[in-house]
Amino acid sequence: MKLEGLKELLLDELHDLHSAEQQITRALPKMAKTASSENLKEAFNSHLKETENQLQRLEKIFKHLKENPKGKTCEGMKGLLKEGEERFKEGGEPEVLDAGLISAAQRVEHYEIAAYGSARTFAELLGEDQVVRLLEETLKEEKAADEKLTKIAMRVNKQAKAA
Repeated sequence: MKLEGLKELLLDELHDLHSAEQQITRALPKMAKTASSENLKEAFNSHLKETENQLQRLEKIFKHLKENPKGKTCEGMKGLLKEGEERFKEGGEPEVLDAGLISAAQRVEHYEIAAYGSARTFAELLGEDQVVRLLEETLKEEKAADEKLTKIAMRVNKQAKAA
């Protein structure tokens, strides 16, 4: 898609986010299975449900904009998830792996926070109030997920140090 205006940039960002969320829905169950901390497992499973709702919100946005959500692969998310997966293939101490899982998950959250924040701003400038509301709802969830991971990390990182 040629980016000739802010609307095209918004659509490009939305396509990227749609692909990213689809990739995350496939990765979260694996991350939950890998985690040894019950709090971390619960956080990943809880965020999976949120991510499924976020995908539905994106589909509402595409329907509102009369656009198709399919057609783009988010290479950034693909790389983040691949990097995280490679870290755990070799195994290790459960507490250390949990700390690594949190690090990888927070990279994903920060990517999403940046992308949703930008898309929300573009929608706001374009006067797309319904799109703004839906993106803001997801942005708040992503920030809350990051905060939850930070709280879990405070305990898990100490356990990883002791391992």
